[in-house]
Amino acid sequence: MKDQAEKLRIMMQNMRQQVEFEIAGEESPTRIICISSGKGGVGKTNLTLNLGLALVDYGQRVLILDADMGMANVDVILGKVPPHNLYHVIRGEKKLSEVICKGPKGIGLISGGSGIVELANLGAQELDRFIEGLSELDGTVDILLIDTGAGISKNVLSYIYAADELIVVTTPEPTAITDAYGLIKSVEMVQKKKPISLVVNKIENEKEGNDVSQKLLIASKKFLNRELNVMGYIPDDPVVSKSVKIQKPFYLHYENSSASLAISRLAANLCNVAVKADNKGTLSRLFGRMKSFFG
Repeated sequence: MKDQAEKLRIMMQNMRQQVEFEIAGEESPTRIICISSGKGGVGKTNLTLNLGLALVDYGQRVLILDADMGMANVDVILGKVPPHNLYHVIRGEKKLSEVICKGPKGIGLISGGSGIVELANLGAQELDRFIEGLSELDGTVDILLIDTGAGISKNVLSYIYAADELIVVTTPEPTAITDAYGLIKSVEMVQKKKPISLVVNKIENEKEGNDVSQKLLIASKKFLNRELNVMGYIPDDPVVSKSVKIQKPFYLHYENSSASLAISRLAANLCNVAVKADNKGTLSRLFGRMKSFFG
């Protein structure tokens, strides 16, 4: 009951702030969330895209910035080939607003440009031009999701430091857990008050998710004196790899799958609201799940 009351209070506060901005003729500031990982191959990019789509269903205007410099692939998962990307912005050929590609449900996407070496080595002038472009987008969307590269490189950390919040993605693999802690430690050394949430991907069951999150919670509290928010878990669902092969987001193509339902819970968590009710009947859910299983 206490949790529900707190969520209601937050929702009312957000609504009041939005009304105040509208009365003043201003757009509410964009919430900037970095999604990163200590290790590659944990499903970070797939999570970012599908989480963004789920957030749209919760009434959010969402823009995804594929900032995995030199290895951007959100557009690959979507099966799209944007005509322009960050490379054209950095070269001064396009404004950031001009390279936004529209995806399913009206979600916006800014591609990093796959394999472009220059993006991984931004100079001061190019970085200033890029930051200026980002500031022009403030208020035009509710949430900006930044999909960074893995690890603790200068480029990755610069995005994390600039964001309002950080979501760290890991899997139950020992190396992924260790590297996730390394990323958290690197952020803590510079920004002690940065809100950090944790998502454990590819879990076999809820117990495994709890075990992994507890390891990171205990280590962060003991050695860094840092509290983490456990945002949720995503099961190791076979529809995820199937969706990548057919270049369709699993949240849309396998909407009743366990992975999609988990993504919806994560989106609700981010928005501080109750999980969206399934308004489909029992038979619809049954056949939907059969469709997901047989692919």
